Amino acid sequence: MAAAMFCSAKPPGSVSPARRQIREVKETKITINCVTFPLPGEGPEQQLLKPNEWSYCDYFWTDKKDPQGTTSVAGFEVLLQKQLKGKQMQKEMSEFIHERIKIEEEYAKNLSKLSLSPLAAQEEGTLGEAWTQLKKSLHDEAEVHLKFSNKLHSEVEKPLLTFRCENFKKDLKKYDHHIADLRKQLASRYASVEKSRRALADRQKDLEVKTQQLEIKISNKTEEDIKKARRKSTQAGDDLMRCVDLYNQTQCKWFEEMVTTSMELEKLEVERIEWIQQHLRQYTTLRHETDMFNQSTVEPVDKLLQNVDPGKDRELWVKENNTGEVRPVDMDI
Repeated sequence: MAAAMFCSAKPPGSVSPARRQIREVKETKITINCVTFPLPGEGPEQQLLKPNEWSYCDYFWTDKKDPQGTTSVAGFEVLLQKQLKGKQMQKEMSEFIHERIKIEEEYAKNLSKLSLSPLAAQEEGTLGEAWTQLKKSLHDEAEVHLKFSNKLHSEVEKPLLTFRCENFKKDLKKYDHHIADLRKQLASRYASVEKSRRALADRQKDLEVKTQQLEIKISNKTEEDIKKARRKSTQAGDDLMRCVDLYNQTQCKWFEEMVTTSMELEKLEVERIEWIQQHLRQYTTLRHETDMFNQSTVEPVDKLLQNVDPGKDRELWVKENNTGEVRPVDMDI
């Protein structure tokens, strides 16, 4: 809902201008927290500034209440909270990647340590070659995971952590204070309008009473008293129109700043999402690369395992460990 403005309204007629202004506000408009909106169904439907885009500039003009309907938060404050929440989510994502890095580092450390294990180091032949290559592959895999963790830190964690770190919250506070100051000024202008409206009502009532008293001759009031009351009533009407004009100018300014700032916050949110998307894609790219590099460390093991030959291993072992080729013969008696 966009705020309704009096800025472009034509001046009312010469007969009772203030009274007409009161009637128009009561009949066609509603005021929420000193901001004037059109009543539902009154006049043409309000046009969205950015149709079909669900843009911030069209949907945060009133206040948001909790489910109980008690506590209210200004629509602009909802936008600011979105920015702060986004900043917190970005920080938590960075912490998540940091934990992922620690897991990779620990995994790489354990792989490297295991690759140095002496277990089954005495295996011989083609099987021994495959076993040695398998242990070497652990060392190579450890290097792959260590490089992965280093790239995660420089290309994902750090960018997420440092994005908009400097002065971001200060900039949000500037937006908040600027809009809040305009709302305070708007509230002050609105209070002046209401005060002038009451003063006009009092002056009109006084004029009506004096006029009636003169007509039925129950008072010594003269025509001069009537003229004086009429001048005060006219002056009160002029004061009301002046206050309404100042209120409208302030609301126009607030409206313009709300549109401009909300669109700026929308732009910041789009940039944040695209930035995170870019670096999470980098995470998946690095992860895919890690899988490919890991596969390359296993390929030599696969090749040697295909070449394992029990017959060849037996031949090699016999050649190195035989105790003689002569077989025993039957003993003559």
